[in-house]
Parts: sequence; C-alpha cells; structure tokens
Amino acid sequence: MTSLSVEMLAADAAEPITSAGNAQLGIAVLAGIAVIVLLITKLKMHAFLALTIGSLALGSFAGAAPADTIASFTAGLGSTVAGVGVLIALGAILGKLLADSGGADQVVDTILAKASGRAMPWAMVLIASIIGLPLFFEVGIVLMIPVVLLVAKRGNYSLMRIGIPALAGLSVMHGLIPPHPGPLVAIDALDANLGVTLALGVLVAIPTVIIAGPVFSRYAARWVDIKPPEKLIPQRPSEDLDRRPSFGATLATILLPVVLMLLNALVEIVVDNPENGLQKVTMVIGSPLIALLAAVLVGMFTLGRAAGFTKDRLAGTVEKSLAPIAGILLIVGAGGGFKQTLIDAGVGRMILDFSENWSIPALLLGWLIAVAIRLATGSATVATISAAGLVAPLAADMSTSHAALLVLAVGAGSLFFSHVNDAGFWLVKEYFGMDVGQTVKTWSVMETIISVVAMAFILLLSLLL
Repeated sequence: MTSLSVEMLAADAAEPITSAGNAQLGIAVLAGIAVIVLLITKLKMHAFLALTIGSLALGSFAGAAPADTIASFTAGLGSTVAGVGVLIALGAILGKLLADSGGADQVVDTILAKASGRAMPWAMVLIASIIGLPLFFEVGIVLMIPVVLLVAKRGNYSLMRIGIPALAGLSVMHGLIPPHPGPLVAIDALDANLGVTLALGVLVAIPTVIIAGPVFSRYAARWVDIKPPEKLIPQRPSEDLDRRPSFGATLATILLPVVLMLLNALVEIVVDNPENGLQKVTMVIGSPLIALLAAVLVGMFTLGRAAGFTKDRLAGTVEKSLAPIAGILLIVGAGGGFKQTLIDAGVGRMILDFSENWSIPALLLGWLIAVAIRLATGSATVATISAAGLVAPLAADMSTSHAALLVLAVGAGSLFFSHVNDAGFWLVKEYFGMDVGQTVKTWSVMETIISVVAMAFILLLSLLL
C-alpha cells in the first residue's frame, strides 16, 4: 500500500509535459474524452485502440510534444499492467481452479440454498464488503467475479441485480475505509486519528453501501438487463470428477489473500515500525501479489488435488485461464495510459489552481476538489492525495472527529462518476460484458451515488458531533 501511495504522489508531482494554459488544458481534456467516446460508440473501434488514439489526441490538443505524450501513455500503461495485470492473471487462474474443480459450484449452491430471491443482493453486498475490507478494488473484483457470474447464471438473476451490490461493497471499502491506500494517505496528510476515522467510516459506509448496492441495483437491472458474458462464466466441471472440494476448503482458499492482507494492515497499525521483523514478514506475505499467489498455490491442493486433478490437468487449467483475459489486460492498461497522460499534462495542478480561492466549508471544499480531480484524472488515489494535501491546513484547528470527517469527505469525492479515463471503468465493462453506455448507466451512476450519499451522511455527522 505504501509503495502504491508513493507512486501516485510521484505521478501527481511530476513536471507537466506541456506549458499550456488552464483554458487550453481544459479543452484538451474534453476533446480527448470525446475522441474516445466517439471512436467506441460511433465507429465501434476496440477500446484499446480508442484509448491509445484518445491519449495522443489529448497531448496534441494540450500542445505537448508527441514524444512526451507517447512517453506518458506508455509509462501509464506499463505501470498499470505491472500493478494490476499480474493480479488479474492470478485472479483468473484462481477463478479457473474454482470453476474446474467444482469449488465455485459448491460456493454458489450453498449461497443459493441459504439466500435466495430478494435476499440475494443483500448477501452479495455483505460478502463483497467483507472481502473488500483489506483488498485493493481490482483484487476484490477478480475474487468476486466467478461467484457473481455463477450466482446470476444459476439463479437466473439479472447480472446488474447481483453485480451492482458486489461492486458497491468493494468500492465503498476502497474509498472510505482504512487500510486502503487513499484513506491512509489522507489520514496521514490531515493528521487524523485512524481509529476514529475507521469508526466513522463504517458508520457512513453502512447506509451508503445499502443505497448504492441493493437499492440502486433494482433500477440498474431495469436500465441494463444483461446476461453474464458466456466467455467469462465459469463452466461446470466435467462429469468425470468423482468429488469436489468442500465449502469450507473453498471459502478458506478464497479468503486466504483477504486474511493475509488484513494481517499486514493490522501489524502496520499496531507495530508501525518498518524495521520490525514481524512487520517485514507481513509486508511481504500481505502484499497483493504474494497474497494472491499464495491463494493460487494453495488452491492447487485444496481445489485441484481435492477434485482429483493430475499434474497435467492442473497445468492445463492454468493455461486455459489466461487466454480470456488478454483483451481485458490491454484495455485496462490503456486506461491507465490515458490517466497518466492527463496527470502529466498538469490537469491535477489545474484543478488545484481553480480551487485556491473557493470560500466554502472545509468538508465541502475537500469533497469538491476530490470530485474535480477524480473527473479530470480518473484516479481515486490521486484525487484523495491531492485534495487532502490542499485542505490539510484547514484540519489544523479541527476536532478529532471533524478531522476524521474531512478524510472521509475527500475519500467520498474521489469516487465520483468513474468514466472513460478510469482503468476501473474498463475493468468493470469488460468483466460484465457491457458497452460504454451501459457501463455509464450502471457503474458510473453507482459510483456517483456512493460519493453523494456518503457526503450527505458525512455532513449530517458533522452537525451531530
């Protein structure tokens, strides 16, 4: 988490690739986004190509040298694939092991037996919130996708009725609850109390996730009635399996990375000494890469071997798991490239310049700045870091509770309206088999509801505390 935060800070502080004025830069941002949307919706161009062309167009409109624009785009693509690509690949392997061994069937059959009908969206939001507590958003998605797709298919539910609650649970945890990187950096920048922020964050998160998850999913399912994409639905294991893993073993395998990352976060909070031997160990085993890799290796025994897989069949399962995600990796990477082009062009600095003279309450100011940077750059973490840095002086005279609420206000603003400059937008679009318009009507609207509803509860708490 620390390395991600430092990387984001460095990206935000980088020298702009252009000396364009704010007006020209604003026009360039709108033009770049318009190019991407038009290429995808009107010309039906593949999202990877559209994002690449849109990034080059953005740089050209902003007056940047073509070589600088290319360097920014490729650096963003590379860092995104390096950070997220391996996690997606490991998640795909784990998902394939779950599917081929019958473990995913076991989980889904148990869930359908315990919670059906109207209770299912509530069950999904609860599971996603628990899994999402210590996990990065992308890791949570790759762990939840096999379960979400199978539950929707097997229970004959609209994918949005099941998927939106799961996404809401993961997203709320990502934006509001430490130990996620954004809230942790904001807590440090504003000198807020972690325990108080965590407690108030949970208070805000519960009603927010209910409204943005199970409640909104009713409308999302009417607006976008889609079935799970066939190529990503975990297939039933072949009939030659004599047995399948138990529910307990399967659940333990899925939760292993959750436990490892949560352990790392707890040790980091309690020990708070990078030189401590225990913390050195937990930093390694609790990193997303190692935690998911451990789950894959354990899953080969608890899932593959438990289902009677031979070594050759395990190898075949791993190989088959990687082909379907090639397109997803390229699209998500290109989304990261577009985001980095925006940041390097100086969009974050432009937003901060505009906001310097705003005379509004501190909580609302923090939220609005985070919203503006989120819309412009597509990065929730960059929005949180930048907004927290700007409003930090206002937190000096605040009470403990209000400093914590300022952290939450910035975090809520950082989730506002995810769109085409956010790698997460493309991740959700591809996993759920939607087009751009459908993704905006469901995922983007859900993110906006989370941001606005959370801010409303934060303001309410500020009046009570």
